Order: sequence, then C-alpha cells, then structure tokens
Amino acid sequence: MSRSLLKLLFLFITAVPILAQKKYGFDQICERTSLQVVQKDIPEALKTADSLYMSAKKPLDKVKSLLLSAELYHCAGEFKKSICYGENAHSLLSQINDAEWLSRVHEFLSKEYRLVGLHERSRKYTLEGIEYAKGINNSQRKREVLGLLNQEMAYYEMEQGNYPEAVKYIEFSLNSFGNDHIKDNERVIAASYQILGDVYFKLKNYAVSENYYLKAESLLKNKCCVLGLVYNGIGGIRLKQKNWKDAEIYLKKAENIADSSKSLKLKKAVYSNINDYYEGIGDNFKASLYAVKYVRAYDSLTARSREFTVKSGPETLVQPNKKSAQISIVKNAAIILLLLCLIGIVVFFKVKQRKQRSKFRNIIRTQLQMISSRSESMPLKTENADFSNISVEEVDDRAKGADKRRNDSLMTSETESKLLELLEEFEKGDLYNNKNMSLSFLAAELNTNTKYLSYVINQHKSADVKTYVNRLRINYIVDKLINDEKYRQYKISILADECGFSSHSKFASVFKAVTDFSPSAYIKYLDAENQSDKNVHFRENN
Repeated sequence: MSRSLLKLLFLFITAVPILAQKKYGFDQICERTSLQVVQKDIPEALKTADSLYMSAKKPLDKVKSLLLSAELYHCAGEFKKSICYGENAHSLLSQINDAEWLSRVHEFLSKEYRLVGLHERSRKYTLEGIEYAKGINNSQRKREVLGLLNQEMAYYEMEQGNYPEAVKYIEFSLNSFGNDHIKDNERVIAASYQILGDVYFKLKNYAVSENYYLKAESLLKNKCCVLGLVYNGIGGIRLKQKNWKDAEIYLKKAENIADSSKSLKLKKAVYSNINDYYEGIGDNFKASLYAVKYVRAYDSLTARSREFTVKSGPETLVQPNKKSAQISIVKNAAIILLLLCLIGIVVFFKVKQRKQRSKFRNIIRTQLQMISSRSESMPLKTENADFSNISVEEVDDRAKGADKRRNDSLMTSETESKLLELLEEFEKGDLYNNKNMSLSFLAAELNTNTKYLSYVINQHKSADVKTYVNRLRINYIVDKLINDEKYRQYKISILADECGFSSHSKFASVFKAVTDFSPSAYIKYLDAENQSDKNVHFRENN
C-alpha cells in the first residue's frame, strides 16, 4: 500500500465530520478502504487502522478506529474478530456523547450477531441503536441509520416467522432512506426489496415476490451477496412454477455468486434450491451432489454459530496494541501449540492406518449406544457429526428466547410436552421411512400444526425436519445392518428404498456424511468384524 494512500486513509479518519456528507462518515471510510486497500492487502489495512487506534487521544477517535478494524475483519469474513473489535468499541461508548456513533456501533454489532446466528443478541443491539439514533441531529444521517436498524428488525422478524411485522419494518426502512437518496444507498435499499421478496415468497404470493426481487436486481450493478439471494429467490419461484428452463438460468447465476462468496447462508439457500431443481428434473446423481454441498454449508454455519454460544466477557476481547508484549507471547505460544498439534495429527493418522479394524469396532459400539438412546435424538457420530445442530441463541439468552417464541406461537408448555411424547413414539416406530414424509405429513400424523411441530423439532431435536428424519432413517438402516446379516446381502438401492430415500445416490451420500463410510465399505467392515469375533452381541433397538 502506497504512502499516499495511507495518508489519504488517515485524512478520512481524522476528518470524518467534514467528509461525511453523502453517507454517514464511517461507512464512507470503510467503502473506500475496501475498494482501495482491502482487496489488495488486508493485513496492511489492518495495521493502518491499528496505528490510528494507537495515535487516537479521544475516546471517540478510538471508537472510530476500532470500528474501522471491525469492518475490515468483516470484509475478510473473520466474524469472530470483527465482533471482538466491535465489542471493544462498544465498551468505550460510556465515555462519548455522540448519538450518531453510539447508534452506528450498535447497528454494526446487530448486523454481525445476525450473521453468526445470535438473533436475540442482534435484536437487543438493534433496539438500543434505534433509541440512540433518535438523538442524531443531522436529519439525513438519522434517516440512514434508522433505515439500517429497521432493516435489522425486519431480519429478526423474518427469522421468527412474523412476516407482517417484517413487512412493517421494511416499510419503515424504505421510508427512512427516502427516494431522494437512492443512489447513495442502492445496496441497502436493494436488500430491503430482497427481504420483501423473501417475505412474499414465504407467503406464497409469487407475483408480488418476483416484483420485489426485480426491483432489487435493478439497483445492483455488481456481484454481491444480495444479488445472489435475488437470483436464488427468482429461481425458487420458477421451481414452484415448474419452469425448469428459467429456474436453471437464475440458479446458475446464484451459484456463480455463492461459490465465490463467504456467506454460508447464501451457499446453503442456493445449494438447497439447486438440489430441488435436479430432483424436479429427475437427475438424482446431481441432486445428491448438491445435497452434500447443502449439508456441508449447513454444518459450517452450525459450527460458526457454536463458536459464539460460549460465554464471553471483556477479558476475551481483543485489546489492540495496548498489550503488544502479551500479544506477542500469545502468538508465539499459538505457533508452538500449532506445531504440536500438527505432530500429533501425523502420529494419529499413522496409528489410525495400523488400527483400522479396531477403530471400526469402536464406531459400531458407539453407534449402538446412540441407537439405544434414540430418545435423546443424537446423531451417530460422537464428534463433528454432519447432522448435528445447536441453538443459535446465546447461552444466557436461550431460555428466555425459547419462551418468547412459544408465547408468540400461542403454544402452551403442555402442548409442547405432549408433542415431545408423540415424537418419542414416532422415533420408536418406522413411519419416518415413508417416502411421503414431510413436515406437513408428520404434523397430520401427530394431529398438530406445522408451526408447532417445526418449533419443537428445532428446539428439542437440534435439527430441521429434513435433517431429523434423515438421521432417524440412517439410524434405522445401520441397526438393521448390524443386527440382521441378511440386510448385508441386499443391494444398496434396496437399502435406500427400505429407509425411504428416493435414490441410491442420495442414500449413499447421506449415509457417508453420517458414518464416514460408504454403505458398501460399511457392510464390508461389518462382515470382517463378524468373522473375527463371532461372540459379539448386538442389542436390538429399543
């Protein structure tokens, strides 16, 4: 990065009140930094932001430099660090009296927590930010900040399934931005239209949904996550219309953006629709490939959310440059730890190669334990299970968030308990192998509605309905393979049909995702284990 560019960046920071006329100041700084610096040299840009923090004398200047670092880490896709720097900026807010920057820090944190799945914490920062924004003197900046914060509230209501409320907040957002400033806010206004498209898609009003998607598309000139969601939304409408040709066109555009994007939510949404497209045209092989991609995106999103559910405090936040000696020690310790881990991994895999059969025996025993305690609805694998999930809420907020959602849906605790009992009975049978199994099908069988059932499965079974059913199916067929030798003689397609999968390939991909073995390899190891130990006794399912 050239010296002249560093000087320019420094001037942007120190002259924020003068430069921030078109957009609120920090956004303008981040945009220029992103265009001129980030794509070429993120580490150098971060050093610059760090040096600005060191030279800052006033608390407000420190807040600005910390938020700049947070935005840079956001651009790099490092959400954990971006939140750490954002929280550091938040810790200094008690020392400043600037409504604009108070609301801006809250708006940034509400966005980041939404992106990592902590929706209740995101809502908390959004509501606080709206209150601070009301005190901004500059009317244009006030409208822009309120526009972004109302957009965050719409995201939250969407997540809760409160679609009328989401529409209301998006209307507030669009009114705040105003028609006179569309050129200055094209991307965020396009995001509002894209959210409206999603809302009306959920409400099955596809004509209105497509109209909003097209409005969003008309405002976006370059590839971005919002444009990917727009293409995916239109592709989803074409799938509902069974217009396979147009669906393929839009979904290819969406995939092109998703593959190069850091957004796991975009990848998950796009791969799910493409899987449905290939299922619709009968190409089961390609459908299975995208089913695996969907599972990987789902698991990555879950893993990222898990990082933020642990309790955090000020001591865990990054303190830039104030304790450089401690940071250096930590870095050196981390390097040593990494080397030790690498050595350990090498040793582990060498031992693993020599003891493959012993490992497989342990896998079988672990799976039997999982099967015998199916009522806990845990996946087969004990670590890094492909179909596992956790609450995306913070540990401290989890209970009250669940109570709120139950109250919103008017479901009593007695109803929730009864549904859990019915699910326990469902798991003990084999109805989940029915090829017509779906959320609506299961809700009808349990004499309840889909909203209640989806809530209970997500809250108590740690999965969405599709993952929950697939988990039960794989548990079922593994139990049969272990306890009934005749099943090992069946063709894979017969096993797939036995547990309700629509194709050989889809069954094989999901089976491998759960067990780390293909069905044929799994059967081979079972046969080998049976020959080497005739006295092994496998318990039947409960």
